[in-house]
Amino acid sequence: MEDAEASLTEEEERRFQAVLFSELGNKIADQGWARFPAYTPEDRRRLVEVAHRLSTYWGQQVFVEAEDQCRLRLYLTGYEVLSEQGNVAPGG
Repeated sequence: MEDAEASLTEEEERRFQAVLFSELGNKIADQGWARFPAYTPEDRRRLVEVAHRLSTYWGQQVFVEAEDQCRLRLYLTGYEVLSEQGNVAPGG
């Protein structure tokens, strides 16, 4: 029942992905990475799809990794591992 309530219509899904594409894309462009909550398999699927779309748009790979059970991180090459400050790539 919970999945049925959380499902989006095709139009809602399109709009939500457009917002994620813009917001996460801007953040990744500014700092090389972004993190976003992903509580359900649908959330994770959606973020992976946005990463693929950004990769195609920019012509460079946007990687996706799970930080924990509830959060994914999207990043560009060179931002694989963050320092303790959370915003500077080692050696960068």
